Amino acid sequence: MIPIAKPIFDDEMIAAAADVLKSGMVVQGKKVGEFEENFAGYIGVKYAIAISNGTAALHTALLSHKIKAGDEVVVPSFSFIATANSVMMCGAKPVFVDISEDFCIDIEDVKEKITSRTKAIMPVHLYGQPCDIKALVDLAEDHQIILIEDAAQAHGAEFSTKKVGSFGTGCFSFYATKNMTTIEGGMITTNDKKVCERAKLIRDHGMPKRYVHTVFGYNYRMNDVQAAIGLLQLKHLDEWNNTRIKNADLLTSLLSDVKGVITPKTYPNRKHVFHQYTIRITPEFRTTREKLIEELRANDIGSLIYYPIPIHKQKLYENIGLNLSLPKTEQVVKEVLSLPIHPSVKKEDLDKIANVIKGREE
Repeated sequence: MIPIAKPIFDDEMIAAAADVLKSGMVVQGKKVGEFEENFAGYIGVKYAIAISNGTAALHTALLSHKIKAGDEVVVPSFSFIATANSVMMCGAKPVFVDISEDFCIDIEDVKEKITSRTKAIMPVHLYGQPCDIKALVDLAEDHQIILIEDAAQAHGAEFSTKKVGSFGTGCFSFYATKNMTTIEGGMITTNDKKVCERAKLIRDHGMPKRYVHTVFGYNYRMNDVQAAIGLLQLKHLDEWNNTRIKNADLLTSLLSDVKGVITPKTYPNRKHVFHQYTIRITPEFRTTREKLIEELRANDIGSLIYYPIPIHKQKLYENIGLNLSLPKTEQVVKEVLSLPIHPSVKKEDLDKIANVIKGREE
């Protein structure tokens, strides 16, 4: 089987986790602090705040910027639901916008939907593709609103050689399928000392010191076992990303002449780290997307649709999404299909994937 994702845990990572367990000091401690310092250095920011998961990172970042009931936050509808849910968790309203050809937030649609109630823009670097973040930085500055980057899928991605998560307040996920993992976990990155201080309070029940509570907070802590794994995963991240990029380039070349298949776009000033390699299956393709998925499965090849229902069409958001038209989003959800290109995928696997897509018998 060629799975759609495969986390890598080598002997050193297993030993590091075991060492923490043997020490008896397993809660948020020295390893978490070391992980935060190293991750901040990697992203190129002053501060990093380790957190229990990616959704908690988004929620905490929004709260740290004092997003509250009555506020609006501009988000793409084409994303994992945590992007919008984190806004709702603050009592604020997600304002859904369409996407561009890169699967990322449409700048022109953002401009149209900014109102006097807009307090933040939260773009998603979807599939590991950096959005046009510089344009969003300028837009946020012009309107004096907050920029929060949902970089849950974009560890190590870059825009003009600067890593995502360093343009605004960055939010990362370390879920098991991500480019680097702590099994569960997340990270907030920022250059704002006040945001850092508020985030650290919020993640630990609002405690500046034990049993003294100054703000309303949560139990969003990362533990030292996770951090020990994360420290070693971070050392391999660039190597693993380079393998993903190499695999993506090869698969794109193999599929370049397949009618009805649109391969992922890359841009000269952006480093796409291919958390997912996502093609589009158009009506010109030889069969339907659903039948292709069956063919891939029959040949022991994993594939998944990220995401089959846009957030504004989810039942949870039907009141907000009522009468909302996002044509590009509503089109691509019918076409997208993600294929395996993770570091464990070999050249012969990519050849097999391409042959099945081309309709050749294996």
